[in-house]
Amino acid sequence: MARLFFFGAARFCRIGAAIVLLGIAGCSSTSGTTSVAAGTGPKDTGTFPNLNIKPQVAAPQFTDAEKNAKLAQLKADESAQGAKNASPDVADQAALTDLAKKHGDETLKQIEGKCDPALDPTCK
Repeated sequence: MARLFFFGAARFCRIGAAIVLLGIAGCSSTSGTTSVAAGTGPKDTGTFPNLNIKPQVAAPQFTDAEKNAKLAQLKADESAQGAKNASPDVADQAALTDLAKKHGDETLKQIEGKCDPALDPTCK
């Protein structure tokens, strides 16, 4: 039994080694090309790039005054939103509590009152 086990393990080792060797062989490249599509990537123009050309901006930059105005507007909106949601009305709280007490029972009655004959053949 032990002999059969070791021969079986050796076979698996040989298969594993063959797979690894095939994988390594597939990674080697003899033509010097890469898997990147032709025509993409950096191109050697034979010249150095001119770093003295200022890049174009995508959009005009904010001035300090515009930045401060926008931050002040955001702070005002934040405080208005915080004041609006600070504490719910007592009437709303009572209505929500009442809904929470009734909602579970009403939902169970709706679920138990309906059945789908396609799912349950004993449904009447």
